[in-house]
Amino acid sequence: MTIEEYLDDVAPDKKEAFAQLMQIVDTNIPEGFEKEIQYGMPSYVVPKSRYPDGYHCDPNISLPFFAIAAQKQHISVYHMGLQGNPPLLEWFQAEYPNHMTTKLNMGKGCIRFTNPKKIPYELIGELASKVTVDEWVRQYEEIMKK
Repeated sequence: MTIEEYLDDVAPDKKEAFAQLMQIVDTNIPEGFEKEIQYGMPSYVVPKSRYPDGYHCDPNISLPFFAIAAQKQHISVYHMGLQGNPPLLEWFQAEYPNHMTTKLNMGKGCIRFTNPKKIPYELIGELASKVTVDEWVRQYEEIMKK
């Protein structure tokens, strides 16, 4: 599946919001990440040319960092670095109410938006911009050592 095919399959009620979300991430994600389909969704990864070890779950694939998905009930943003970066997580949780009137719907690294008309694009763009490729690789390697 390609990213274009994924976009074509997004439900009509989520399509515009999803496209806008992907555009904001494309604009803000630091240089060096590449966009590809990984685990069935548009993902921003550290390419194997930059990190040849790949992902520990499957060393044949690039190291995942950020992904977005249009699910049946919500649009999801996956940020792999939130769980192991307490200052970043605390910043996001503190900043969220400044952009939204709804309660934060979040798992360890998954942020869910059940209303496609209420997505804090600026906040997600800023979140996407906060970790460089080198910072993510360092964080990932530190987590893997534990």
